[in-house]
Amino acid sequence: MKILMLAPEPFFQPRGTPISVYFRIRALGDLGHQVDLVTYPLGGDVPLENLRVFRALNILGLKTIKIGPSLAKLPLDALLFARAVLRLLGRRYDIIFTHEEAAVMGSILGFLSRTPHIYDMHSSLPQQLSNFDFSRSRFLRAVFVALENFYLKRSESVIVICRDLMEKVSRDGYGDKAHLIENVLKFPSESFPAADVAKKKKDYAPGGQKIVLYAGNFQRYQGISLLLEAAARVKDKAVFLLLGGTGAELEAMKRKAAELGIAAKVVFADKVPPARVALFIELADVLVSPRLAGTNTPLKIYSFLKSGRPLVATDLWTHTQILDERISVLVEPDPESLAAGISFALNDPEARRRAKAARDMADREYTRERYTEKMRLCLETALRKRS
Repeated sequence: MKILMLAPEPFFQPRGTPISVYFRIRALGDLGHQVDLVTYPLGGDVPLENLRVFRALNILGLKTIKIGPSLAKLPLDALLFARAVLRLLGRRYDIIFTHEEAAVMGSILGFLSRTPHIYDMHSSLPQQLSNFDFSRSRFLRAVFVALENFYLKRSESVIVICRDLMEKVSRDGYGDKAHLIENVLKFPSESFPAADVAKKKKDYAPGGQKIVLYAGNFQRYQGISLLLEAAARVKDKAVFLLLGGTGAELEAMKRKAAELGIAAKVVFADKVPPARVALFIELADVLVSPRLAGTNTPLKIYSFLKSGRPLVATDLWTHTQILDERISVLVEPDPESLAAGISFALNDPEARRRAKAARDMADREYTRERYTEKMRLCLETALRKRS
């Protein structure tokens, strides 16, 4: 089949939704389908044989676009919509496949062109308003709720990435068209000889300390401030390695570490390509996800589960949709509890047993074959409901 995909993202960049978009395209290729991707004028090329990329014009001269809702997205989305219309005028597609707010465009274009529409629901857009502190306007939230209901209704098939979204879509009356396809896949890792790993570990822990790793962005909801407060309470011989911060958020956390008097035990590492994140996971003795808000499962959790390292996470629904005490260390979202959980994970053999159970579960449940099969069923639903 020929699929027109709309992704209002900087593709490709190594961050949440663009990574998910990459693996959706790869799965469609595994099924023998061709994808024309209409996306933002930002990002790099990727080696996918079934993919052609068509970028919106960059009349604003943008170099970056921040994560989450922003006013800069409005003109970009308008230009993306225009690019998508041109594609539809010049070619017939079997499926329109959209991500995030492009669902509005896909719903309109699918109706006008009589083409089945699949909406990939990475999050609930009304919820993003609060998660990213974009707006507290009740009117704006009501508009987002109405839009969400519009494109859920107008989609022949809906992909959700976690149990929370599946339950929401079912409550809204669209469970019969929803497919749960978690972001479980990861990029092929580079090969890291043991000697190189040991040398790199000395770079970050020259005194033989154990390493506690956080990997991801430094947005407020991720709980980096909470992690630093916990680090100040951990008495074990450990280094806290924080990977992925940029800009003002990174500088703010560096200042906080200094204010807490723990600058010597906290290392801030620059963002790296996805394939190299695996190296940092290999360096780690404990992995941590201190997230404070949101209901979506963090994408990194799936890689963490496959690592065989103890995982410490806040005991919130964002994590407990897939985590429990059999495969992780769950803690209350406060500094004392997080510090105690990290110490437990660093020292107790039970934490290592849970890590092994997590890896066994992930290797069994989160495979490329199961992911691709779920995508096939999603396509079948879209075609069946439009016929």
